[in-house]
Amino acid sequence: MKAQHDQHFLIDRHAVERIADLTEVEGKRVLEIGPGNGALTRALLARGALVHAIELDGALCEQLAETFSDEIAKGQLVVEHGDATRCPYPPFEVTVSNLPYSASSKITFRLLDHGFEAGVLMYQAEFAERMVAKAGTKDCGRLSIMVQTYAAVQQCFRLPPQCFSPRPQVHSIVVKLFPREPIFYINDRHLYANVVRALFSHRRKTVRNCLKGSAGSMLGAEWVKRVLAALPEEILKSRPEELYLEDFATIANTP
Repeated sequence: MKAQHDQHFLIDRHAVERIADLTEVEGKRVLEIGPGNGALTRALLARGALVHAIELDGALCEQLAETFSDEIAKGQLVVEHGDATRCPYPPFEVTVSNLPYSASSKITFRLLDHGFEAGVLMYQAEFAERMVAKAGTKDCGRLSIMVQTYAAVQQCFRLPPQCFSPRPQVHSIVVKLFPREPIFYINDRHLYANVVRALFSHRRKTVRNCLKGSAGSMLGAEWVKRVLAALPEEILKSRPEELYLEDFATIANTP
């Protein structure tokens, strides 16, 4: 089947079973984003999950509705035709999804804004590796900081292109997320997100110059003045990739 909307269908049965077994789903409300042809959906239903699947492709929605008509009639499955980057999410306890590569970042940030127990998510390998890049290292970026601020991240296993149809040009990695409260207190989550975004928009500059460059656009000009006056020189002269989670919280919590 031809990929639509950046989808690559998982066809390796063993991989499907491994993913479905990574977290307990029996009797739980499971959000599946991008169910595609329903391989993972079937495995989740077989384990007693109550699945709400959001699929962007209308033709695939019709196919899923036909394939799983009995489960839909019994209330075990809801198939929603929608864009997971924008549509409201239903209440859910677990998410198990093979995310479309191009929407991975936006969907991941949206998921972290919702309270849930655990997430089993498949990503392009490079993306998954950036998620776990340690703060204070050159590989660290906005994605690393935002994900690690609000969740513990565990890489589970890697899948080669031949596990999919059509085959992607890259490997994939299955990741498990455990949402949690930030280790370091954050006064304003929206401001914190803007600070992280602003700093990594100019990652080769110092924190001082990043903040100055974002004053009046991503960050309030008066607030930036107060921050520049309040922060220790050690933070101001650092580059964003050299900061730790505590440093980002310190910057964002400046009154």
